[in-house]
Amino acid sequence: MKKLLLASAVASALAGPVAALAADESPHTFTANVGLFSDYRFRGISQTFKQPAIQGGFDYSHSSGFYAGVWSSNVYGNANAAGNPIYVGGSQEVDLYTGYKWNIGDFAMDAGFLQYWYPNAKNVIPSQEKFDNEELYLATTWKWLMAKYSYGITNFFGYDANTNGALNCGVNVNSPTPATVVLTAKTQTDGCMAANGGSRGSGYLDVTGTWEVGDKLNLVAHVGHQSVKNYGLFSYTDWKIGISKDWAGATWGAAYVDTNARKAFYAVDEFQGNGSITTKKTGDSTLVLSVSKTF
Repeated sequence: MKKLLLASAVASALAGPVAALAADESPHTFTANVGLFSDYRFRGISQTFKQPAIQGGFDYSHSSGFYAGVWSSNVYGNANAAGNPIYVGGSQEVDLYTGYKWNIGDFAMDAGFLQYWYPNAKNVIPSQEKFDNEELYLATTWKWLMAKYSYGITNFFGYDANTNGALNCGVNVNSPTPATVVLTAKTQTDGCMAANGGSRGSGYLDVTGTWEVGDKLNLVAHVGHQSVKNYGLFSYTDWKIGISKDWAGATWGAAYVDTNARKAFYAVDEFQGNGSITTKKTGDSTLVLSVSKTF
């Protein structure tokens, strides 16, 4: 692609004035990306039961500042498990987004809409709330520093009076047989809160710094805070520090990720075939390794 663009520029220069080159440039840009990660951490919380994830997407941008895209990753969905998050009935996350970018002096601005969609995934309770989530966001970048705020315009991944509450919170699988799924009474120590309406208006503040510390070597530091409206015990802070290196046509990364999420609220119990239970705290610290490429 770079050779093709270079040849086009040379041909245009020979055929006419430089101004003609600008007139021929397309205002449209299309890119694709794919990556392999040792764990999919969304705002510090594992979405894959601490297992690997393959992710990828497509992006379109216009010279006016408008952009749109789609991105997807595998997530952990299993009816033979109980916990948060568990995308029962679905094993895929699809993100759809659109927005507009512009500059104010030295600041790059970005405003947009993002939908998190989990096909076929529903809470295993009579009301069957979906995990789908929609947010509006506003971000600004200054040199090496980025700040972004996301505001939820739907219930936060299905959190409402049906999916939370002393008598209606989550599910327990009391048998190795997946068909045996029943509602059980829970308390705060089990990862439950009293029913308190919906969670629209939840927000996430993200502050990230990126510094070039070597040849194609970057240091990244991040801190974020997720607030869950009406269900404060679900709120938490996450942080990350990592490095990335462009090498051999790909970007290689390693990052330490941690949170102060309450362990009772961010845990997954899975019944194994032999009747044993595997429990993983999805907000615990971990090292995420990755390799990705943009086309």
